[in-house]
Formats: sequence, C-alpha cells, structure tokens
Amino acid sequence: MNTFEKLKALVNASEADATKFYAKGNQSAGVRLRKALSGIKTLSHEGRAEVTSLKKSALKK
Repeated sequence: MNTFEKLKALVNASEADATKFYAKGNQSAGVRLRKALSGIKTLSHEGRAEVTSLKKSALKK
C-alpha cells in the first residue's frame, strides 16, 4: 500500500505543474511534469509487481 500512497502523492504534487504547462504554456513546468510522469511510470510498475507478489503469496496459503 505504501507504493500506492507514493503514487497518489506524486500525482497530487505534479498537478500544479500540469496546470502551468497546459494553461499558461510554461516550458519549465513542462520539464518538471515530464519528470513527474516518468516517476509515476516507475511507481506504477513497482505497484503492479507488489500486487502480483501479494496475490501469489495469498494463493499459496
């Protein structure tokens, strides 16, 4: 569940940069947004692995 919480926090933190980039065309905010989206991708992958691991361990019981 920790990975999911990190993912939610990262999405919430990047919301301001998304608004600055899309609404105002701020290029620096676009760079920060791309970095955040890369982190979201990484955390999503970790979260999927975590869920799969927990699912497999629950099936063994």
